[in-house]
Formats: sequence, C-alpha cells, structure tokens
Amino acid sequence: MDKNTLWAILLSTLVVVVSGIVEFTVIMPRQQQRMEALAAEEELKAKEAAALAEEQSKAISTSLGIEEDTGNEKETVAEEFVEITTNKMKAVFSNKGGDLVSLKLLEHLDKETGEGVEMVNHVTPSNRALSLSFGNAETSVLNDTFTISRINDYSVGFYRSYSIKDDMGNDHKFYLAKLYTFKDDDYAFKMDITVRPEDGYALNVGGAAYTIRTSPQIGPRFDKKNRYEVRQYVALGNNNKRVKKNFSDKYYDTSYQWAGVAGKYFTMLIKPVNPAVMYSSVKCSSPKGLEEDISQLLLTRAQTSGGSVTDEYYVYVGPRSEKELIKYNSKDKNAWGLVNAKFNQALDSSSFLYPIEVVLKWAIGLINKLVHNWGVAIIILTIILKIILFPLNKKQAVGSLKMQELQPQMQAIQAKYKNDQQKLAEETQKLYKKVGYNPMSGCLPMILQMLILISLYRVFNNYFDFRGAGFIHGWIDDLSVGDSVWTWEKQIPLISGFTMNNLRILPFIYVISQLLNGKITQYGGTAGGDNAQAKQMQIMMMYVMPIMFFFIMYNVPSGLLIYWVVSNIFQIGQQLVINRVMKKQRAEMKNAQNVSVSGKKAKSRK
Repeated sequence: MDKNTLWAILLSTLVVVVSGIVEFTVIMPRQQQRMEALAAEEELKAKEAAALAEEQSKAISTSLGIEEDTGNEKETVAEEFVEITTNKMKAVFSNKGGDLVSLKLLEHLDKETGEGVEMVNHVTPSNRALSLSFGNAETSVLNDTFTISRINDYSVGFYRSYSIKDDMGNDHKFYLAKLYTFKDDDYAFKMDITVRPEDGYALNVGGAAYTIRTSPQIGPRFDKKNRYEVRQYVALGNNNKRVKKNFSDKYYDTSYQWAGVAGKYFTMLIKPVNPAVMYSSVKCSSPKGLEEDISQLLLTRAQTSGGSVTDEYYVYVGPRSEKELIKYNSKDKNAWGLVNAKFNQALDSSSFLYPIEVVLKWAIGLINKLVHNWGVAIIILTIILKIILFPLNKKQAVGSLKMQELQPQMQAIQAKYKNDQQKLAEETQKLYKKVGYNPMSGCLPMILQMLILISLYRVFNNYFDFRGAGFIHGWIDDLSVGDSVWTWEKQIPLISGFTMNNLRILPFIYVISQLLNGKITQYGGTAGGDNAQAKQMQIMMMYVMPIMFFFIMYNVPSGLLIYWVVSNIFQIGQQLVINRVMKKQRAEMKNAQNVSVSGKKAKSRK
C-alpha cells in the first residue's frame, strides 16, 4: 500500500471518528433538548386536543340527545371481565363498552415477559380495543356498562339500550349489541355489531353511525428508537391495490376491503363483510407527547338507513407471516371459509423484489427441513448462491482484464472521434465485438448480488420463522436480532446508544473477513486495473467501507451477518481461483503482445 492510500484511509477513519464524537457530544444533546422541548409542546397540544375532543363529544351527545336508557335493565356498576380461550389465543373482554382489554397469542412468547405476546397494549379507561364511539373518529368511546350474555365457550355478547333525539327533540330508542365468536384453531374471530331502533329511526351522529378502533398498541413492546421495529398502516384498497405506510397521526382517504396495524412480526386487521358501508376516510392515531406510544386505527361506519342492521367484521390478530395470512385466500384452509381475503397483502415485502424473496424463503425453508437449524440453513444457502454466481464473478474478472487490454485502443478511438459522439459509439461497439467483450458482463454479477443481498436483508429482517430461531446457544439465540455475548444495564455515553448495551462478535468477524477478502482481491489485480487513480480509489473503498459498514450494521439481524461472513469467507476461496485464472490470462496476453511486437519488428526489417 502506498503512502497516499494510507493517508487517505487514516484521514477517512479520523473523519468518521471525529464526526461520531461531535454528533454524540454536541449535536445529539442539542437535538435531545429540542426534542424534549418539542415533546413538552406536543404533550400540551395533545392534552388540549383531548379536552377539545371530549367537549365536542359531549356537545354532540347533548345536541343529538344521546343518552343511556337503562329503564328495563339492571345497571351494573362494577366492571366485569369475560375470558375466551382457544388453542391460538386467550381473549379478555370488559363489560365497559363490551371491549377487548387483553389478547395473548399462546403459541408465540414475548421474550421480555416469558408469556404469550400481548396484542392489546396501553389500554386505558377511555381507550380499549374494538371500542365503539357514536359518530366519527373525533368522538369519545362508549364507556358505559353493558349487559353480558355468555353464549358458549367461544361466543360472548354485550348489549344495552340508548336513546337519541332528532332535530325536533323527539326521543328515539335503539338497541346496541356486540357479539364476538371465536374458532378453536384460527387467528381470526368474528365481531357482529347490531343497531336496532324501536321505531326505524336511522342512527346518524354528525353524518356517521359509529367508529370502531383497533388496539391502542399491538405487541410486543414497541420502541421507536429501534430502527428494526416498525408500526405500519396496512390496507387493501377496493381496487386490490395494497397500502403500506409508516404510522403517523393523520387521515388517509382509502376505500378498503380490510385495514389494520402491522408490526414487524404481528398484525391486527379488520375486514368488514360489507366494505361499502364504511367511510373511506381512515384515521391513524399516533399522538405525540404521550407516555405510551399509540398506533391505533379508527374506522367509521356511515349512518344507517333506518331499521335494524347487523354489521359483520372479521378481525385477524396474529403472526404477520405468509404461512398464516395466505390461509384466508382458500375456503378450506381457514375455519371461517373466507375466500380471497388477501390478508397476505399485509406482509412487509417489496413488489419489485417479492419474487426473489419468495424463492429465497422457499429455498431456506426446504434446507431447514433437512438440517433442522435455521443458522445452518443460512450457511448452506449462502454457499449454494456463491457456487451459482461463481461463473459470473469469474467472467467479470476476465472481462475487467480484457478492458485493461483495450485501454490503449479505447483512448485512441476517443481521441480520434472526440467531436463525433455517434461515430465514437459505433467504433467502440466494433472494438468490443472484435475482441468478444460485453461491457454488461461486468455489471451483471454485481447487480444480481446486490438484488440478492437486498432481498436477503428483507427476508432476514421480516421472515417470521426467524423470530426466536437460534443458531448457537448462548451466542446467537435469535436470528432476527443481533448476536450478543455480553449485555449490561449501565448507560455509557457514546457506547450505549450505538451498541444497544450489547457486545456483539459477528460485526467484528464481518470486518476482518471483508478486509481479508479485499486484500486478496487487490492481490489478484482486479481492483482498478492499470488506472492509478481508479485503483487507489478502489483500494481505499476496500479498507474504508468495511469500517463504515461495521458501524451501520452493528445491530442488524444476526442472520444477515451470518450470510455476509460466510459469503466473504467463501469468496476468499473463489477469489484465489480467480487470481490463478487472471495470472494465466495475463501470461497469455503478454505472450500475444510479445509475438505481435516481434512480428512488427520483423516486418519493419523487411
């Protein structure tokens, strides 16, 4: 390595280190102060907005005369709870509003609690899962006591009467009921909402009948600081177009077949049987300044047309995995007989790379069935991919050598036709054709590897089967998160924010393997050719990029780093083979040049 390259590496590393120190000691504290001030301001606004919403709700109720009608019912003051347990979940309902206050997935454990993942989080007296409010999304939930009707082990109903006054001040009584029905081996359950007026009067509160809410927050615990966890608004439009947005406090105008909230591994979806009665305006509620993060969806039903109506909804609460979600496309694969529900559109997959992701998931799943270890399956898949791509990598290396050979002729053509771009392109293509060189041959392996790498990142970061899947006990116990050999509680400036209080080994192994791979590639003469400036830049990238990626990828899922480390190690072996091929190619080129020079000298003597 020459002095300039060494200085470039040292200066680049110094810039990265100094930038990090400045960011953590100067910029981040100032940003933290601004964020705290902003949070305080947002909290004040949120409280004011909540108070205003409460006043508006009371004003609407007063103006429209909505009242509890308990004339023939025994008022239940104490809050009561009802449990329904199936093979998949344990649901707990409250008679306050007839709402869901807990739902644990029995087959999926939360690492923090050791119990089933809680999908109904941050419940408060004024905000529960599947709560109803009369009117639009700005009104408060019904917090009244409902009468409980336990039908059987898998069904429970809640009902009570209300009264409403029309514009003339006349009272209209109606009956409101919620019925929940579960199946033993299904993540979806059914919710029926019945509105039955005594005199046929339509339920109309400010232009809407009622609004239904998802859980205030789905589980497991959501930490916004963890950039590998998400909360998304997902929906399937009536035009079968998928909607996927990071959660924010706003309205979306989306006519939908179903809509819901999705995390990295779990989701809660609501599918109305008759989407035509639902408002297209969907509210995503994620107010800032609260002690608990909220990611809640509010769906509004249009006013009824009079007479008794029963609205049916299917509610899916479970894994965000293709294995479970795709069941609702086939009648015989789900307990409810749903057909073409397309819940699998809630998966966090990119449309462009989705086919590659499907193939990779299929391949790694097939390998895992044979080896029964997801980490070993990743290693085997990596080796298979490297073997498949080796001919392209070899062709790329040989092509770069041919390009070096063509440089003098290319420079001559460029000088000769520098003012005629069309002629320059034609002569360049003739030269490529003459020597049998395809410039795209050098790009294809790089493009393919990049597409596969991006697809693998998405697979390792979102593939449900990797959640909790271990490789080496005590080191890599969960392929969906970073490896860890030591954790600590104390917050250390600069260190804790970067490491998440975990000492990881895989990132160090990655850096060493990447540097070694780059050194062998450089030794083989495939870095930059004879162009000194390009070669120096490529060498610098070989040393600086791994160090930068160490900081970027320190907390990525360990499954991805296993792929990258194994890929580097296998690439080292392949590069040694390529180096031998390159050495032989250079010798042949040198002999050909010597023969050409000898021929020219002999011809000149004649």
